[in-house]
Amino acid sequence: MKQDYYEILGVGKGASAAEIKKAYRKKAVEFHPDKNPGDAQAEESFKKAAEAYEVLSDPDKKARYDQFGHAAFEGGGGFGGGGMNMDDIFSQFGDIFGGAFGGGGFSGFGGGGGQRRVKGSNLRIRVKLTLEEVANGVEKKVKVRRKVQADGVTYKTCGTCGGRGQVTKVTNTILGRMQTAATCNVCGGSGQMIDKRPSDADGQGLKVSEETVSINIPAGVEEGMQLKVPNKGNEAPGNGVAGDLLVAIETIDHESLKREGDNLHYDLYVSISEAVLGTSKEIDSVGGKVRIKLEAGIQSGKILRLRGKGISSLNGYGSGDLLVHVNVWTPKELNKEQKEFFEKMQNNENFEPRPEKSDKSFFEKVKDMFS
Repeated sequence: MKQDYYEILGVGKGASAAEIKKAYRKKAVEFHPDKNPGDAQAEESFKKAAEAYEVLSDPDKKARYDQFGHAAFEGGGGFGGGGMNMDDIFSQFGDIFGGAFGGGGFSGFGGGGGQRRVKGSNLRIRVKLTLEEVANGVEKKVKVRRKVQADGVTYKTCGTCGGRGQVTKVTNTILGRMQTAATCNVCGGSGQMIDKRPSDADGQGLKVSEETVSINIPAGVEEGMQLKVPNKGNEAPGNGVAGDLLVAIETIDHESLKREGDNLHYDLYVSISEAVLGTSKEIDSVGGKVRIKLEAGIQSGKILRLRGKGISSLNGYGSGDLLVHVNVWTPKELNKEQKEFFEKMQNNENFEPRPEKSDKSFFEKVKDMFS
């Protein structure tokens, strides 16, 4: 079972943004690869802390995590967090602990050494989903125009930083000689420069290419959620890593079904005669048409609950219900015969309202809907 993000950083759910940042910096310094060379366990703790901070430092992601837990970030690479590597961490959060480790670079993890790998920029797209796709989950294939390394491009070691991606500066201060490190402004931190560049490449050795990307969207997503597909953004020059493809979810309104959390609502209109005599009706659901039976004497405002016919829960805890709201339609115009019939029924005891204790009021029904 995945460890709770608050537990990883050692803060409570009520922690402020400043407290979360402070807790992360403490963990980052404690488990930093430069401080723990060759320690695989420390490296894993370092990655976990960064993953937790990525979610809890973002108000939108934090709100979804508080509501759905880790399930909010599952499927197709997740909605944030998960799968972070060292390049992701230092490119995104290096400024938080850079002062303690030479400007945010690293040199010792994995027994390797070397420069920080530059990460390409992220791409953002929007995907529209029908209610049926939201309910059941769907695989979407989208065409993305992204920058990739051009065929035939070659790179050489940057002469300014010697391939480290950083330049070191020594200054004399009242406290003695101070050494600081900063990203090389010649190679941008990649440690490499273009040696040979084909004609179709830009100044970084990249060209625009169209690619079809498959996105697995889990059931239960909501409007405004963002899905991350790792490494499907723009590539970086040299030995850098590709950015991510960020997919914003949009939902298309259904003609007759309305969503409320994991539940769905359907307004069913019946005639007075159908309500009096009883009938069966075919209605919409996200799984196709379903037929329901209405008992004789059914009252307007009655709510029929079809269990499990709603939206699949994003956290994997079953599905919501389909709530059918029965509305008895009163005709606005009557012919002479119809009018005479209802005039005769005005004093008939069968037509006198006699609500039973089991017939809930409007406010009780609303309360049940939200309980």
